[in-house]
Amino acid sequence: MAHLFKTDKKYIVDLKILNETNEKGCETCNRKFNLGDTAVMAVGNWPDAYAKLIHASHAVFDQKTGVYYDREFFRSRR
Repeated sequence: MAHLFKTDKKYIVDLKILNETNEKGCETCNRKFNLGDTAVMAVGNWPDAYAKLIHASHAVFDQKTGVYYDREFFRSRR
């Protein structure tokens, strides 16, 4: 099971986040982040089961758990 943590925090991609994440990019869409993008830490079907930084447009916030999920992963859990 994925490592869950409660957060409803959104991040605006700044230079620090950009430098730390852009080698890999968004785990969901594989596109690079841009300055000013909105991102969230989300749980998904990742091999290492940790939450990853993804574009907010690819995430769903679950009120029950207080966690963001990758949209496709969230749909598959229903």
